[in-house]
Amino acid sequence: MQSITTVNVNGIRAAAKKGFLEWMDDTKSEVVCLQEVRAEAGQFADVLARLDGWHAVWAPAAAKGRAGVAVLSRRAPDATRIGFGSAEFDVSGRYAELDLPGLTVASLYLPSGEVGTERQDEKERFMAEFLVHLGELRARAAAGGREVLVCGDWNIAHREADLRNWKANQKKAGFLPEERAWLSRVLDEHGYVDVLRSHHPDQDGPYSWWSYRGRAFDNDAGWRIDYHMATPGLAARCTDARVERAATHAERWSDHAPVTAVYDLG
Repeated sequence: MQSITTVNVNGIRAAAKKGFLEWMDDTKSEVVCLQEVRAEAGQFADVLARLDGWHAVWAPAAAKGRAGVAVLSRRAPDATRIGFGSAEFDVSGRYAELDLPGLTVASLYLPSGEVGTERQDEKERFMAEFLVHLGELRARAAAGGREVLVCGDWNIAHREADLRNWKANQKKAGFLPEERAWLSRVLDEHGYVDVLRSHHPDQDGPYSWWSYRGRAFDNDAGWRIDYHMATPGLAARCTDARVERAATHAERWSDHAPVTAVYDLG
């Protein structure tokens, strides 16, 4: 069995002060995908030095204090890659991959967007390029007899069940019809499987992000935007998938919760 976790840390240095390091000490996961690391080389190295026995591929953003993703693994990876061949986005700290035996694991931080602004245009450009990459990635993996898992903050709630207040958010970034249709293409055209949803098919949520404003967390008024997207062979070997929701608001070390799945990799 192998556990894999994804979590948007909302700034790794801030998270380290609030409980992230203790969570890392306790986790049974063999791979942890991080998003919104928001650190420079020395800062990330300082945090990594406080974690025992982890290897890392880290993709920083060229823009200081923004984005940044990483994949941490207990086993030394066979290969690592930053970006997906995009002239615009490979320096934006939004995508990194590592190869383990028979498995490629990627960490994704898809732009959040904002309707009517350049940020939404950027998100749409990213989505268009990334959809092509997802198809090519799966094809390469299949040719090599490998499985693929793309974890991360996809910044899209796919279905009404993935967003508590969906009626009020139909015209907002993250729940736009065209964004949801794009995510459907990831599943239907390229054959990826939403692992958590496949294990919780008939419930609202479980949500993975809650605003710090108001009492969103206490009322579980959240969004499910953090996904494990797996090739079908890997998804079929998932034995458990869950959101590690903090017991109380005070115990949170990010506005996102870790999303963990267990895979029977033999």
